[in-house]
Amino acid sequence: MNQGSTVFAQFMSLIPRRQFNNCVARYSGNYRVRNLTCYDQFLVMSMAQYANKNSLRDIEASLTAISHKLYMSGISYAVPRNTLAKANELRDWRIYRDFGQILIERVRPLYADDPSFRLDLDNAVYAFDSSTISLCLKLCPWARFRKTKAGVKMHTLLDLRGNIPAFVYLTDASIHDVRMLDELCIEMGAIYVMDKGYVDFFRLFNRIHKNGAFFVTRAKDNMQYDVVKSNPVDKNSGVIADEIIKLTTYKSAKSYPEELRMVTYEDFATGNVYRFLTNHLGYEALTIAELYRERWNVELFFKWIKQHLHIKSFYGTSENAVYTQIWIAVCSFLLIALAKKKWNLDQSLYTISQTIGFVLFEKIPVNQLFIKSKNLVPTDGYPNLFSFSES
Repeated sequence: MNQGSTVFAQFMSLIPRRQFNNCVARYSGNYRVRNLTCYDQFLVMSMAQYANKNSLRDIEASLTAISHKLYMSGISYAVPRNTLAKANELRDWRIYRDFGQILIERVRPLYADDPSFRLDLDNAVYAFDSSTISLCLKLCPWARFRKTKAGVKMHTLLDLRGNIPAFVYLTDASIHDVRMLDELCIEMGAIYVMDKGYVDFFRLFNRIHKNGAFFVTRAKDNMQYDVVKSNPVDKNSGVIADEIIKLTTYKSAKSYPEELRMVTYEDFATGNVYRFLTNHLGYEALTIAELYRERWNVELFFKWIKQHLHIKSFYGTSENAVYTQIWIAVCSFLLIALAKKKWNLDQSLYTISQTIGFVLFEKIPVNQLFIKSKNLVPTDGYPNLFSFSES
């Protein structure tokens, strides 16, 4: 970390330039470009994310106001809003998608032993879910998914050890969640946790089982089955029943002929009763319930992204511009996560993101930003909102 650099430059120094350039070359991103390269575009858009700029005009005004500090921050010049708008419209958004995947591969190993994961398990544990990002139908007719609404879906496979995305896929909001299951690469021995909206015995669960992996989900209310065996349980733990079952309807039994385990659990805090399905026969019944509780972290990840990165209003209205902004927002999140581990910052991702937004162009070593605030702000990565409730 160069202590003579601005805070923004210190964060951008974490970008692996060679790999970024490879992504640009793959899609000819700088073909016939004179001034604003893809790297410059990424820097300006990242600055807009961290500083929470609301429009292209706001970005232009901010860059002009601090034009004397841009060079030492790595930004070539005060980019006119028309130039940035054109770049967002024309530069292939897949450049930033591919770069985002590179950052994911760099960040995930750093959080492999993160203490935020509460269960003592050797398996990799993932939560899969999606969230809709709303758009204006009049401005983005290409993203229509209801009569009066438009939006895109962010399908995310979250590594629950550190709550870092392992897989992100953007689609129109009209695409059903189950269709994204084919994009998943099943990892042997891993545990996949998802809500009952993804219950698909043939397309997903059978594939997970045959690949030597495990799933945990909630049973649908109309599921028909026979109980093969009942295991003893400690009802003081909240576990009401631990049963081995087989599906009985023709289609379900044909799609998944193997035995399943169903754990019935009562949440004492709310009085609600839940039925969890899994193909893992070895863990304690309470561990299965706790695994599903961890699924809530993917909801908190979406909440964090929407609240603390700038994807509520968009700088462009085309599909390419919207996807570009979302992917750069994801990359901005990953750079904060990378900085937290690389520089041994004790603060939460929320605290880091909120703090740097005020001092982006100040020459302060990042470590010194948080010395005084170490004991003033909670260090939880996400709010303490764990529950079994569905979004």
